[in-house]
Amino acid sequence: MDLATLPTEARNPASENIDRLPTLDMLRVINEADATVAAAVAAELPNIAKAVDAIASRLEQGGRLFYMGAGTSGRLGVLDASECPPTFSVPPTLVRGIIAGGDSALRTSSERSEDSPEQGSRDLIAADFTPQDTLVGIAASGRTPYVLGALAHARSVGALTISLTCVPNSQMAAVSDIAIAPVTGPEVLTGSTRLKAGTATKLVLNMLSTGIMIKAGAVYSNLMVNVQPTNAKLVDRAQRIIAAATGVDQPTAAHLLEQAGSVKTAIVMQKLSLSRSAAEAKLLAAHGKLAAVLQSTS
Repeated sequence: MDLATLPTEARNPASENIDRLPTLDMLRVINEADATVAAAVAAELPNIAKAVDAIASRLEQGGRLFYMGAGTSGRLGVLDASECPPTFSVPPTLVRGIIAGGDSALRTSSERSEDSPEQGSRDLIAADFTPQDTLVGIAASGRTPYVLGALAHARSVGALTISLTCVPNSQMAAVSDIAIAPVTGPEVLTGSTRLKAGTATKLVLNMLSTGIMIKAGAVYSNLMVNVQPTNAKLVDRAQRIIAAATGVDQPTAAHLLEQAGSVKTAIVMQKLSLSRSAAEAKLLAAHGKLAAVLQSTS
C-alpha cells in the first residue's frame, strides 16, 4: 500500500502555516480541526450500533471483548478496557486490551512491534482467545500488520471481528464482520493520528464499552448502579445513586447501603420492601438487570 494515499497521511491546508502563528491562533486551528471529529463519528453510528448489539449478545453467552492495536490505538484500547472494572464492576478478564510490544509499550514506544502480523496472531492465542469472543482491531490507517494478523486469527476460529479505523475501505475492514470508520481526514500535524484520529477512536471506544454495559444491566436510568463503594468518593456516589433511584434522603440511603452491601440490592430492598436475601435472589434471577426486577412488579 502507498501510505501517502491515506487520508490520515495527507497534509492539511488549514494548518500549513501553524508554526508561524501566534499561540492563540495556533490553538484555534487545532480546536477547529477537533470540532469536526464528532460529525465523523456520528456518520458511523449505525455501524457502532451493530457492533454494540453483536458484542452484547456474545457477552451474554459467556464471551469476552478484546481490543488490539499498536501505538496510540493500542494505548486507547488498553485504557478503555482498564476502565471497565472500576466503572461497571466487571471482572478484568471480560474486556481486555492488548498492545503491540506488550505493556511496556504503554509508556515506551515500540513501533517495530506493529509490523508483524504473526505477533498479532501469537498475542491473541496467548490470551486464550476463543470462538465465543470478540476482537476489535484498532488502527487509524486500517492496515497495521500486527492488527491484521490478529484479525485473521480471530476470523479463522469463527470469532466476531470488528475493525475500528479512520479511513474508508481499509484492509482491516475487508477482513472484519463489522467495520467502523469515522473518516477524520488530514491531521493538523501531518500523519500524527494521536490527534483527530485518536479522539475519534476514543469516542467510539467509549460508545462500545458504555453501550454493551448498559445492555448488560450495569446501568439503571443513567446511574452506574454497579459501582462498588471502595473509597470515600465512591461510597458517597453509591449513596447518591440509591437516593436518586428511590427518592430517599442521603442518610437513609447510607443506611440502606450498609444493610444491602451493594447499590442494586439496596434499591430493590427499598422499592420492593424486601429483605436483603430476597432482593439478591430477584437480582440473580434477572441476571443482575435492575430494570427487569423493578418492571416485573410494576
